Amino acid sequence: MTPQANPISFQTVDIALEDRSYGIHIGAGLLNASDSFRDLPAAHSAMIVTNDTVAPLYADRLQRSLESRFRQIHMVCLPDGESHKTWESLNLIFDALLARGCDRKTVLFALGGGVVGDMTGFAAASYMRGVPFVQVPTTLLAQVDSSVGGKTAINHPLGKNMIGAFYQPQMVLCDLETLNTLPPRELSAGLAEVIKYGPIADMGFFDWIEANMGSLMAREPAALAHAVQRSCEIKAWVVGQDEREAGLRAILNFGHTFGHAIEAGMGYGAWLHGEAVGCGMVMAARLSQLLGGVDAAFVQRLTRLVQAAGLPTVAPVLDTHDNLGRYLALMRVDKKSEAGEIKFVVIDRLGSAVVRSAPDALVAQVIAESVRT
Repeated sequence: MTPQANPISFQTVDIALEDRSYGIHIGAGLLNASDSFRDLPAAHSAMIVTNDTVAPLYADRLQRSLESRFRQIHMVCLPDGESHKTWESLNLIFDALLARGCDRKTVLFALGGGVVGDMTGFAAASYMRGVPFVQVPTTLLAQVDSSVGGKTAINHPLGKNMIGAFYQPQMVLCDLETLNTLPPRELSAGLAEVIKYGPIADMGFFDWIEANMGSLMAREPAALAHAVQRSCEIKAWVVGQDEREAGLRAILNFGHTFGHAIEAGMGYGAWLHGEAVGCGMVMAARLSQLLGGVDAAFVQRLTRLVQAAGLPTVAPVLDTHDNLGRYLALMRVDKKSEAGEIKFVVIDRLGSAVVRSAPDALVAQVIAESVRT
């Protein structure tokens, strides 16, 4: 397919971070339009970082759209999956950059889901102490969450995303047409990150998600476009106030303290990130109820919505001998924890969240109720 020469229509959500500000461009067919990349800095070379699932679908398309802007376009293809979000995969990017003599103006393009985006961003932050990069997310989860806001990282066996850097991209390009090739399980995983924005920031959006879940599951373009745009607007508003998660930005981790424990405890890749977050949100909502922030009706409402998105709501057993101990140990290495004290994002009132600790007895109750062996 030949790149389009004429401007293509898209919506832009701006991330306001002074000299690090950039736009999130949202539209259909953006990968086919060289004009989509007109605002990038001039450079001799570019490198597309992708994986062996996405590359056959979209790598050639992106390369053709970049040919008018870069003299040399290199590519590195990583193994797919959360289990490969490691030092070894990160070094494949560095190996390719060094082998091809890439300089500090080389622009990296992260073409794929959250794993590719996080590793490419971390590589860009580190190579020659910082080179420009662009997020081109091809999953719903990456478009509504991980590609936005400059968090980059790899996993460690003891904790998810524990090694990384804050490093903002030059732009984010969300081509909604890439969502047509998502497996159903990946679509559901992305919907978890869409759902989270309602309880923490916008209950009107939560109402809309409930009313349109069928359309989202059916991949109706208008519904997906609104879900992506509104999610990005909320995240842009939060990140614009707290880029490095000193306070407000932590609310974006609703469901993640429980969810990250599930991912690490099961082994990365056993559950998708969005699946763990979906279950984690139900657990966090129950903890919010026990702390007096929401009522049982809301917990049931959220549980139904998570189920409607095709996500699990029953937590797994992580250790048959000491399940509670395993959960607590994993949650203590969460990035929000302080001096070994676990911090949770809880709903203090509908549409508003806070970060706070909780008595171990209440956490134990939530885990016991959620596992239901």
